[in-house]
Parts: sequence; structure tokens; C-alpha cells
Amino acid sequence: MDVPELWAGTDAGKAEHHCTVIDQDATVFLTRRVPNNEADLLELLAVVLELAEGEPVTWAVDLNAGGAALWIALLVKHDQRLLYIPGRTIHHASAAYRGSGKTDAKDAFVIADTARMRRDLQPLQATSEIAVDLKILTARRMDLSA
Repeated sequence: MDVPELWAGTDAGKAEHHCTVIDQDATVFLTRRVPNNEADLLELLAVVLELAEGEPVTWAVDLNAGGAALWIALLVKHDQRLLYIPGRTIHHASAAYRGSGKTDAKDAFVIADTARMRRDLQPLQATSEIAVDLKILTARRMDLSA
């Protein structure tokens, strides 16, 4: 059985993220809420890569800093293809999907599906490890200050 390319959309938050993984037909393979800590995020990464069975996974996030900094750093470190889709784009796109209201699971699906359908999205580029570390520390300090 051929396993198609998978798209994983993450609705990022400060304390936790919601990730939904879909295939080329928008069939949901996985939907899961994950705490924003390294151990749980690495476990999610391993589960999704296992689902892909060696095929490519395209990851997409709705934030490019702040609460998503750790997740982004982990994906970059593991050489994953990562797209950034602005929250405003997801907000407008979600109006075309069934169901009323805003939920993290719905947003994660919309992020994954948008990444699947659009070809004009640019991948996030890897930055130096020092820059990533500084972003994580800055985000953590802002959280503690708040």
C-alpha cells in the first residue's frame, strides 16, 4: 500500500498546540492536542513521521514566533519542511469549512488543508541556532513577565 504525502497543520498556542495530519484526499490520519514542551512535541513528531512511513511530511503553523518558537525550532532541527500560514489567512479560509465556531481542532485542519492546496506558500528558512535560542528565551521571558 502506497502511503501518500502527509500534511500536518498545527494551531499553535502558548501552553499547548493542536495538530491535525491529513493526506492528499484531506482524510484525517491524526488529530491531537499536545502540551508545548519538548518531550511531548518530539513524541508527536515521531508519531507523525511513523505514520508517513518514510514519505514526506509538510508541516504548517499559524504562528512564526512566540508560543510556536519551540515547535518551529524542533521541526527545523529535524530537517522537516515547514510552512508559515498567517492567522489572518486561516481565519478567512475557515469560513469555507463546515461547522460553526472556532476550535483549535478545526483551525489545525484548516492549516493542514491550506498547506495541502496552496502552492504559493514559502517555507520557513532555518536560522542560526543562536537566533532560535534567543527567540525561545525571549518568548519565555515575556511569558514569565506577563
